[in-house]
Amino acid sequence: MPAIRERLVDDFVSVLSEAEDLLKKAGSETGERARDLRAQVEAKLLAAKLRLQELEGEAVDRAREAARYTDDYVHENPWRSIGAAAVLGFVAGLLMNRR
Repeated sequence: MPAIRERLVDDFVSVLSEAEDLLKKAGSETGERARDLRAQVEAKLLAAKLRLQELEGEAVDRAREAARYTDDYVHENPWRSIGAAAVLGFVAGLLMNRR
């Protein structure tokens, strides 16, 4: 997961850098050339937005799958789940009392 996150950050840094360069060029251009550069910036930003929405959808799907798996496990193993929750609660209580 960290490699995916790093790749995503690199992709967005690259897209934003390209968009910034195109905007700088558009600032010094006029007429049709400026419109073309602005259109390129808009296209790059739209592509980045669509990719981000796609990744968000994938993350939501993975979270739903994990929640479904957890729910199934708890229903199939209620006593184990209660025991694990009790142990985690106990450990968390110990850690909080140390402060």
